[in-house]
Amino acid sequence: MNPKALLGSGPFAVVGATGAVGCEFLRILQESGGSLDGLRLFASPRSSGKSVGIGGREVVVEPLHDGCFRGTQVVFFSAGKGISREWAPRAVREGAWAIDNSSAFRMDPLVPLVIPEVNGAVLDRCRTPCIVAVPNCSTILALVAVTPLHRAARVRRMVVSTYQAVSGAGAAAMRELEQQARDFAASKPLDMSVFGRQCLFNCFSHNSAIGADGYNEEEAKLLHESRRIWDDPQLRVTATCVRVPVLRAHCESIALEFERPLAEAHARALLADAPGVEVVDDRDGNCFPEPLAAAGRDPVLVGRIRADWSLDSGMGLQLFVAGDQIRIGAALTGWRIAERLAPVICG
Repeated sequence: MNPKALLGSGPFAVVGATGAVGCEFLRILQESGGSLDGLRLFASPRSSGKSVGIGGREVVVEPLHDGCFRGTQVVFFSAGKGISREWAPRAVREGAWAIDNSSAFRMDPLVPLVIPEVNGAVLDRCRTPCIVAVPNCSTILALVAVTPLHRAARVRRMVVSTYQAVSGAGAAAMRELEQQARDFAASKPLDMSVFGRQCLFNCFSHNSAIGADGYNEEEAKLLHESRRIWDDPQLRVTATCVRVPVLRAHCESIALEFERPLAEAHARALLADAPGVEVVDDRDGNCFPEPLAAAGRDPVLVGRIRADWSLDSGMGLQLFVAGDQIRIGAALTGWRIAERLAPVICG
């Protein structure tokens, strides 16, 4: 489906339009090159009335209100799970497809949880407007990289260690890291209001709630979402999620154990042909995925592809990946969901 045809199919709306993911949605919509007639932007009351420049014109940000989605084809939600729980069902009742970036519906068995490169076929069963959930950014990066290998040799166990940029905690976290750098250079006290600790020159456990089992919410999402997307309730996943002093783009170290042998050379070939993947694996030049190389780009960068010495030959591989969690880890995946639904949306 031509993106211009999708954009011409009817008005779009973005909820959370002034946040990091919402702004990325708008960049993607503009890059797609189609008509933005009827585009509507919604955000919190404090942003209501602001103007956002897109497509050579200014669009005024509105507050959410009864009936606001009537006549809209697709609504992208990126304003948090509380807003999504209340307003995404309303959007569907008013005739719009609701593509949700929050965690509100990810584990709802009646709501598709979709990474188009991985399980996009589930969208082919959707015939009328509904809610579609976008997975967590860490899950998207991992499964875009690992699914080609899973299809070839079936992953039995996946161990993930994440190195997550502060932008995953929002624009305020990015500003705080930048301000800490300026204040450190000026020998001033550091503002720590977002994370409650110094982020500059530091790394620390992901700032999501920790359960009684010792795992935080981000780590739990990698397990439960991966099982659901791969439709494999027996999949074994364990994760350690960490914040690092990087502005944008997450990295992940991934160790895989397979059900069937998979040679390293075969894995490289599979990854080289995989949708949404770019292999960056120059051993001689010591050049591998880095957040600066991934920031602002579409693909998940995959490198450090090597056999796992701790397992029998061919039964395990190690990878290192980097991806822009605001773009491929959120907004772009939402846009690609809309593209996959385009034949139904465009009717």
